[in-house]
Amino acid sequence: MAYIYKSLQALILLVLFGNATSFAQVGLLGQEIGIVAGPVAYYTDYGLRYNMETNTSNTGMGIGIVYYVNFAYRADCNCYTQDTYFNDHFRIRAELDYHWGELHHFGELSRQKTDAGRLLRGMVGSTKVTELGAHLEYYPFSIRDYTAYAYPIAPFVSLGFNFVDYKPYTYSTLGPLEDNLFRTFVGGVSQERGSTWSMVLGIGTRYKLAPSSDLVANFQWRYYDTDWIDGLDHNNPQDKFNDMMFWFNLGYIYYLNF
Repeated sequence: MAYIYKSLQALILLVLFGNATSFAQVGLLGQEIGIVAGPVAYYTDYGLRYNMETNTSNTGMGIGIVYYVNFAYRADCNCYTQDTYFNDHFRIRAELDYHWGELHHFGELSRQKTDAGRLLRGMVGSTKVTELGAHLEYYPFSIRDYTAYAYPIAPFVSLGFNFVDYKPYTYSTLGPLEDNLFRTFVGGVSQERGSTWSMVLGIGTRYKLAPSSDLVANFQWRYYDTDWIDGLDHNNPQDKFNDMMFWFNLGYIYYLNF
């Protein structure tokens, strides 16, 4: 099952990137490029998953370069493409992202003045993640009308997959990690660099800034096909999910051949 899942992801990426590349080569479709940045929140084995302090404190920053294929616009004639529902409501986005953050244990147990609390408070992690992928964006309102200033905003939803390269790091402020490790994580720590896939769901909106440029706001949820993004994995009952990340980013988009 896992093999089929990964094969489907690879096929989708190949199709999306292949189509975008071929369109760009012949110069038929509009192309857009931009940069985005904003805070990320990690949901990992650090802290308690449903603890507010964990959810608001294990954070970091992310930055990305985005490239769009705009099916509603033809660059070779400065005109719109054939008026079909797909052309007027979908974009393909390719993006290269880098995000990083520091991770701590939060929750009731970590606050206690016990050996367990002391070990948890002293354990510090970090992760550095690079992601490359392709996403399909759906706009419920007409892209053509938005381009023509019929309305100033263009909301969208998106679905995509990323190839992920990650590098976790874990240490203890109390001394050597192996001598100051909370019992739950004994045998469940890795400092190794790895790679995996992520599934990405997003919701956002564009704001028309000028005829050839937009501002964009985007909120993404990323679910990783591994539990090692943070360098921790264990087989206890509370470890029910792989690692996840939420990213809110703002950015600037420029139409290359508008």
